[in-house]
Amino acid sequence: MSRIGKMPIETPPAVEVELQRNKIYAKGPYGQLSHELHSGLLLKRENNKLFISVEPRFKKSLSAFWGMHRSLVANMIQGVHQGYSKILEIIGVEYRANIEGQRLTLYLGGSHPFYYTVPSEITVTVEKNTIITLVGADKALLGRVAAEIRSLRKPGPYHNKGIRYQDEKVVLKPGKTAGAK
Repeated sequence: MSRIGKMPIETPPAVEVELQRNKIYAKGPYGQLSHELHSGLLLKRENNKLFISVEPRFKKSLSAFWGMHRSLVANMIQGVHQGYSKILEIIGVEYRANIEGQRLTLYLGGSHPFYYTVPSEITVTVEKNTIITLVGADKALLGRVAAEIRSLRKPGPYHNKGIRYQDEKVVLKPGKTAGAK
């Protein structure tokens, strides 16, 4: 039995939820998302709460997916209600970013800039040319986009230059010491 799967999912009044067989649609201030459950999982709505359960004949085979699908549906509902955000910092001399529509231009110390086309579901803002804020309803898509942007120039262990998440701690290695024999 999944402890996470048993927990109800609260649906805020601002979010419209529609259930169709094993598909759930959620619409809120930050957009709309859908998620398809495995055929052995059941969705029930009682008042402002959603419950996910497993059909008895699939109890053994689907118990591993029960909690995961519950978390995915809860993230979807929270995403359309409040949204998710990731903040990336660019650190380095002459490192900067620009945004033109949905195209992010990154100058990261090379001879040519990097261009990244952001999906239309994600909103991007650039502050002070070094802080990139990504906002969206889909938590998985937002994380993937942030990871792809970060992978263009990961922070180095010696000089700490590159793109990193706002609260990321980079462990710096010591440089060479003079006079060591």
